[in-house]
Amino acid sequence: MSESATPAADGASRSVDRSKTGATRKRDDFDNDEKIGFFARIVRFITETINEMKKVRYPTKEELWTYFLVVVVFVAILMIFTGVIDLGASKLSLLVFG
Repeated sequence: MSESATPAADGASRSVDRSKTGATRKRDDFDNDEKIGFFARIVRFITETINEMKKVRYPTKEELWTYFLVVVVFVAILMIFTGVIDLGASKLSLLVFG
């Protein structure tokens, strides 16, 4: 198979994540030598949280509706399955223990 035959060989068909400004830093990348105060750590936490929330992609209205329906159908199927198992177990219990 040639390189041009692969779908992502030229990079055109690949989705590019444009929401990130760079890779997430590792723990070793932080300056551990300097000790920062309690309030500075709180401010750093809040600013890092805001920066991460800017990267979040929220679902569209159609996607949200689809996800909702999938969850409702899945829960209904599990309820039916659990009810049938419970009914069967109770009938079996009545047969065994009378």
